[in-house]
Amino acid sequence: MKTYLRILQYARPFADFLPLYLLYTVLGIFFGIGNLALVIPMLNVLFEKTSTLNAPAALPDFALTLDYVTSTFNYYFAQVIASYGKLGALLFVCLVLITSVFFSNVFRYLSLRIAARVRSRVIRNLRRDLYHRVIQLPLGYFSTGRKGDMMSRFTNDVQEVEISVVNTLQGVVRDPLYIVAYFVVLFYMSAKLTFFSLVLLPISGGIIAALAKRLRTQAKTSQGTLGSMLSVIDETLGGLRVIKAFNAQEYIKGKFEEQNDQYARTSRRIDNIRDLASPFSEFAGVLVVAGLLYFGGTLILGGNSDLAAAPFITYIIMFSQVLTPAKSLSSSFGNIQRGLVAGERVLSIIDTEPAIRDKPGAQLLPAFQHQIELRNLQFSYGDTPVLQDINLVIPKGKTVALVGPSGGGKSTLADLLPRFYDPTGGQLLIDGHEVRDCTIHSVRDQMGIVTQESILFNDTIFNNIRFNTQATDEQVIEAAKIANAHEFIMQSPDGYQTLIGDRGSRLSGGQRQRLSIARAILRNPPILILDEATSALDTESEKLVQEALTRLMQNRTSLVIAHRLSTIQHADEIVVLQQGRIVERGSHEELLRREGGVYQRLNTMQTNGVLP
Repeated sequence: MKTYLRILQYARPFADFLPLYLLYTVLGIFFGIGNLALVIPMLNVLFEKTSTLNAPAALPDFALTLDYVTSTFNYYFAQVIASYGKLGALLFVCLVLITSVFFSNVFRYLSLRIAARVRSRVIRNLRRDLYHRVIQLPLGYFSTGRKGDMMSRFTNDVQEVEISVVNTLQGVVRDPLYIVAYFVVLFYMSAKLTFFSLVLLPISGGIIAALAKRLRTQAKTSQGTLGSMLSVIDETLGGLRVIKAFNAQEYIKGKFEEQNDQYARTSRRIDNIRDLASPFSEFAGVLVVAGLLYFGGTLILGGNSDLAAAPFITYIIMFSQVLTPAKSLSSSFGNIQRGLVAGERVLSIIDTEPAIRDKPGAQLLPAFQHQIELRNLQFSYGDTPVLQDINLVIPKGKTVALVGPSGGGKSTLADLLPRFYDPTGGQLLIDGHEVRDCTIHSVRDQMGIVTQESILFNDTIFNNIRFNTQATDEQVIEAAKIANAHEFIMQSPDGYQTLIGDRGSRLSGGQRQRLSIARAILRNPPILILDEATSALDTESEKLVQEALTRLMQNRTSLVIAHRLSTIQHADEIVVLQQGRIVERGSHEELLRREGGVYQRLNTMQTNGVLP
């Protein structure tokens, strides 16, 4: 129930739709019951019982009661009978019936229009909050999750909420009103028969509640299985080259079939349980109607009933109509369980508070002027230490390179500067300002990042370079020239308007990297972070990219991570990291003179053609 109410909050403001929706629903119910109530005068005319009509001598005073409605109708009905006879009365009843049905459907349509607006609003707001939260979550969150499961929450889970929760919203609001209204009329017609029916109805309600509980358990398994299956699909699409190269088609098919079969089994169980609720409620309703027919018939035959034949027939017809909203309501409770599980999965992401966020009263980081300082810096993933006692100063305009064996903490240290992670100990200062005391936006606004994997978007070359800036065409072209990208761009089919495909799949690795560099050049950041920007390139591409990086690093404060030591020989300082600690530091020449040093060993291995 808590999840259902949370989802309904996304429909706010309620005043925008709820009063009109309730008005249209109530009017629709009023005319719908009126359609059935007209059966009594019609039967009276057909069976020549109009003489028993209890018509008032004068038009009754207005009152919000059933007596007023019936008395008013009987008054006009008696007038028609007196003036036009039975055929005229029958025509009158038919015309009133047509009018009542018309208005009943008009108001039902108007309520459906409002429900459609509410549905689209709920889903739009839910998906918006989910997307905004995903954007806010730190990178560490996605290292422990699977992208396929996240995509499942965006697509299938949100769609399930729409189908199973929001689409049943109308039934959950409307059907109880219908049931209450019908029972008010039924009590008015015969309290004795209605009390008899209420003894039987709770039995079916209890059974349906038990079915809904079982449905919820199966739905949790189903949604989790679907997320795992989508993860397998995502991994397959991203790793097709490796799968084919290792002849692993059958292996990956087995993983997919296992998840696919499990999802099919749980979905089948859900459908079986859910589909049982509606026929069972209908069967239980027919049992109640049969009981009413027998019980009411014995009362009439015994002369103990307060209903004549025509009202009794109308009573049975009207009670049978209660089964329709009751059946719909029971189906809604069955359908809603799967949607609530999906809603919980979506809300669990929305409720996740980002670990990296601005402190209350965080200040803007002033323009970079002097130096970056890492003071006794420490970082851990859970209980596993990654960086320990890092002390480092990077003066403005200088280039500091980080080298060392894999797993030494180089990339983690670089990720601490733009606050992708926050240190677990020590301080990270820019011009004396602790970055955790500054807004994330102002810190990252002064940094440009070029990584080993070029992150590009399925858009044009122009838009990828211009990304999140207001640069002119001339500025974009100038940035591309500096990045050694202009020549290959002009050779592309549509020049700067060429679409590059998903993650730049239509470009070579070197071309993608040069676009990333052009993007960083256009941003013109004072602090530059290069994370193994040339390690995945061939010799020719590396030369072009390295020339572009050299231009990019001019007059900028740069932190460079490199495995190829030849690319950082001219760095102002080289820092060697091993097992999360600084073990050596100095210039290229100084470190080479250290006998038995880590840097010298790495250089020897690369010089001899053996990469560490």
